[in-house]
Amino acid sequence: LLRSLIYQVFFIGSTLVFSLTILLIGWMVSDTLIARLARSWARINLTALQLICRLDYRVQGIEHLPQKPVIVLCKHQSAWEIIALRALLPFEQSWVLKQELMRLPFFGWALKRLHPIPIDRAAGRRAAAQLIREGERLLNDGRWIVIFPEGTRVAPGTRQPYAIGGAMLAERSGRPVLPIAHNAGYFWGRRRFIKSPGVINVVIGPVLETQGRKAAEINGAVEEWIESTLDALPKPN
Repeated sequence: LLRSLIYQVFFIGSTLVFSLTILLIGWMVSDTLIARLARSWARINLTALQLICRLDYRVQGIEHLPQKPVIVLCKHQSAWEIIALRALLPFEQSWVLKQELMRLPFFGWALKRLHPIPIDRAAGRRAAAQLIREGERLLNDGRWIVIFPEGTRVAPGTRQPYAIGGAMLAERSGRPVLPIAHNAGYFWGRRRFIKSPGVINVVIGPVLETQGRKAAEINGAVEEWIESTLDALPKPN
């Protein structure tokens, strides 16, 4: 509990410092520098988790990271992967996220400089059209698109239907999909304050080519790979 409390203070403080820095200098520096600042925030927090909470991680499949921008579809169990993906993937990223986050003081305002795709989850087809339109534009600008297809954090051992928006973007753009599985929810659970010590396993899958494939087929293949990979990961005691 004490370690988790200390880290929480560090997390809030570091987020505020980096958000204010982006807000202060964002208007006069490049997108690349802003993205590098965001990566520094993530790496500092991963290190703090290791030192304070004794929560480490190992990555398999790093060789699968392609040279060109792709659509990342990742398992969503925890807040940990929000930090980790920012650190592990190439820094030019655009995330699909709920639009409510953009209204958070400082943090939400700074997020705008990272070119996210804020979605109204109640908008249905209009939200899907926005995702495809803005996703294609950002991919063409050289940015990786990061999506949690489950839409919300899901506890280990349970499943949530995968929304098809990311697969629709892949079908329309013809860009490959990079699936990622992990078991972070065992150590930093949904709505849990405690961060348990241990080693999170992250598996980066082979790139899934999407040209000539329908969205439903893409979505099913991604879900099958992520869930079967997750089932094969060791279960913490």
